Amino acid sequence: MKAIRRFTVRTVLPEQLQPLHELALNLRWSWHPETRDLFRSVDPDVWAATGEDPVRLLGEVPAARLAALAGDRRFLRRLGDLADDLREYLSGPRWYQAAPHGPDQQAAVAPQPAAIAYFSPEYGIAAALPQYSGGLGILAGDHLKAASDLGVPIIGVGLFYRHGYFRQSLGRDGWQQERYPLLDPDELAVTLLREGDGTPCRIDLALPGGRTLSAHIWRAQVGRVPLLLLDSDIEANSPAERDVTDRLYGGGSEHRLLQEMLLGIGGVRAVRAYSRLTGHAAPEVFHTNEGHAGFLGVERIRELIADGAAGPGLDFAAALEAVRAGTLFTTHTPVPAGIDRFDRDLVARHFGGDAALPGVPVEQVLALGAETWRGGDPKLFNMAAMGLRLAQRANGVSTLHGEVSRSMFNGLWPGFDSADVPITSVTNGVHAATWIDPAVVRLGAAEIGADRAEDAMTTGDAKRWTGLERIGNAEIWELRRTLRAQLVDEARRRLRASWRQRGAGEAELGWVSSVLDPDVLTIGFARRVPSYKRLTLMLRDQERLRALLLHPTRPVQIVVAGKAHPADDGGKRLIQQMVAFADDPAVRHRIVFLPDYDMAMARHLYPGCDVWLNNPLRPLEACGTSGMKAALNGCLNLSVLDGWWDEWYDGQNGWAIPTADESGGVLDPESGEAERRDDIESAALYDLIEHQVAARFYDRGADGLPHRWIAMVRHTLVTLGPKVLAGRMVREYVERLYTPAAQAQRELAAAVPGPVRADGRAGAGSDEGQRVTGPYAGARELAAWKTRVREAWPAVRVEHVEADCPDEAQELGSSLALRVQVALGTLEPGDVEVQAVSGRVDEADGISDACVLALKPVGGPDLDGRTRYEGSLELCRTGPFGYTVRVLPAHPRLASPAELGLVALPAESAGMDAGMLR
Repeated sequence: MKAIRRFTVRTVLPEQLQPLHELALNLRWSWHPETRDLFRSVDPDVWAATGEDPVRLLGEVPAARLAALAGDRRFLRRLGDLADDLREYLSGPRWYQAAPHGPDQQAAVAPQPAAIAYFSPEYGIAAALPQYSGGLGILAGDHLKAASDLGVPIIGVGLFYRHGYFRQSLGRDGWQQERYPLLDPDELAVTLLREGDGTPCRIDLALPGGRTLSAHIWRAQVGRVPLLLLDSDIEANSPAERDVTDRLYGGGSEHRLLQEMLLGIGGVRAVRAYSRLTGHAAPEVFHTNEGHAGFLGVERIRELIADGAAGPGLDFAAALEAVRAGTLFTTHTPVPAGIDRFDRDLVARHFGGDAALPGVPVEQVLALGAETWRGGDPKLFNMAAMGLRLAQRANGVSTLHGEVSRSMFNGLWPGFDSADVPITSVTNGVHAATWIDPAVVRLGAAEIGADRAEDAMTTGDAKRWTGLERIGNAEIWELRRTLRAQLVDEARRRLRASWRQRGAGEAELGWVSSVLDPDVLTIGFARRVPSYKRLTLMLRDQERLRALLLHPTRPVQIVVAGKAHPADDGGKRLIQQMVAFADDPAVRHRIVFLPDYDMAMARHLYPGCDVWLNNPLRPLEACGTSGMKAALNGCLNLSVLDGWWDEWYDGQNGWAIPTADESGGVLDPESGEAERRDDIESAALYDLIEHQVAARFYDRGADGLPHRWIAMVRHTLVTLGPKVLAGRMVREYVERLYTPAAQAQRELAAAVPGPVRADGRAGAGSDEGQRVTGPYAGARELAAWKTRVREAWPAVRVEHVEADCPDEAQELGSSLALRVQVALGTLEPGDVEVQAVSGRVDEADGISDACVLALKPVGGPDLDGRTRYEGSLELCRTGPFGYTVRVLPAHPRLASPAELGLVALPAESAGMDAGMLR
């Protein structure tokens, strides 16, 4: 029989054990080893059976055991100490509270944001809260954890998926199978956000046809950071609306659109409700992690358009400027195919008619996501385009990805080179306390001290990592073998369970006990399985791979894991090919595929592998943080120079796989070029493993230690450790992006922005009657200025450029006197900046490594209305050299000169001189 209703009956803990609830409901336990050890000691068997989940543990531990613990003084002392430690962690000052982090440290108002709202469609906090699918969610979880450790006042916002992401198993034929277990929030470390009268707090969104999408808000406490998860599976909704948050990345186009509307619009309303109910500071900065939450900007525009007590009553243009100032957009995709795009008519239906947001015309919403660039599809609504248009600041997630993103989104800034596109980069990091094995921490702490080791993992301060270079070779090698042995045991356990699921009997599985060897070089490969990550590149020459696995003196063993998207049959076929190879009795003791890759498995994989393999199509790996987690445990990387490895590979921390094609895998699959590329790169991979990786691992000294290998491990720990930390990443976000965004937001929200006129002339005029005053005067002034500049820009021209430059080659260190005539139309010199851009030139006269010189206006406009600009251009580089001149809008509240996407360049007939240096 099937139950007609399901609910959870909670254990009543003895009074002495009540702090266990406090510890269990704060997810800090997931990265705090002492707290995890305490829960393990409650009942080791139940702890293991519940997947190391404290909430489930407390619900299943026998009452007799709880009674015994209530009288165990030693346990109660540990419990009391850890409860006190948590309270101190939650309330004490940390890095963010210790000092201001902005350029104006003497400001009366602290330059740091009072709060930041961080939106992401998924979060990987712990295996016990399965609300993630892959790297995006793990990165979001690490971002919140690092923010908590640093004391950064972030509020996380996401969706609560009742089925989470799928659990993976294999069929007998190796085909991926999915199941979606139902998640009961009463069995998780979440609590329902309630109004003052005890009723659940509810968020409502208007839908077409008079329907309403409602959601409750679950709060997960991630250390100091609250994570708000919206849940549509409530009785107030019809069956269709209840299913909106059914599973991660499931359903059709309208289903995804509703998820993203709930995340963005509903998420802002959830943050407002949380601040109202708890007194938490209202966010000054909104950070959208990928484009899925982009509609948060539309909702904030609605808030500012609202009049009276509900809002300041701005028009759309001013509201847009105010929203942009305090918004950061982080893109994670290096290819247009990775961007969510919806049918324009579908979006129009959900933002028009009776579903419209009050005061926000549907035409304005559609314009935010329009693909207006050459080659764009006018019938589609692009979520990344909307995210970039709604954010004054944007970033990629590695230096290389920043370059790729500037090129990919160049169409939003026509007339600009990709190098000028206003997208910066903050390289991702990983949360050390989550991913470093406790044995590694203990080894480091024994050398530099426990307090310093904890501080080093939290802040990413490189100075705190000094001293690790003194750890002895024998200690490092013994640690590496211990971690490898732990992985071997875990892999055998998981492999046995997988074969049982595939239908094998226990009598058939005696061979599993000899799978892998704790003394053999171990390579790990684990990630999602889209085609560009090339799971099966290692299978290109199977005989060569077998020879590596079975080498008589230098064998290699490989542990592989990964999930394909449920709708990706191509990815599933790749997994099936890998499983078929790993099932071969001749090699199955040297290569294994472990299904159901998740955080719990990853905690064994990263420390236990000697080498972490990554072979994507360059540059399609935006960052690739799995190799960072491995490096923190002394694992060496063997990777294509893509993502983070492209900027931090130094020749001593691992190996770089040569690439045959630098264009990013855009080769025509029908041409055969892609096949040749994979053949070349797989051959390079085999050569590296055989002649460099394995050779160095098995190169032992008289004492039996591989000293050169250990030196690389030590170098990796000391040099990469502080770089790959999420603490370093979050500090960069605070100092480079959050703080400037908060300052910009405050300026635009100010009642009196300064001596400006109603027509938006920045810093011009002194007529007090024309000054813009009142709430958000800065936003209204900036919007008016932008409107005036856009209308006047067609008349802006570079009409003449001349320089004192003879025809012959010039000497290094000399200079050119530039004189430029510019027509400004109705604009004034204060509205623009005229720049000379110079640098090396290629055969097509393209300028690279550009230097920018601002030219100064000389006198007023001449009889033809032209303004003269002058400057001295220093010739600071040898070789082919060239320059050009451009005119850009200029305003003190622009985050980038390219912000408006307007630029005036000389016409080819302008008769420009070009200098050449030899």
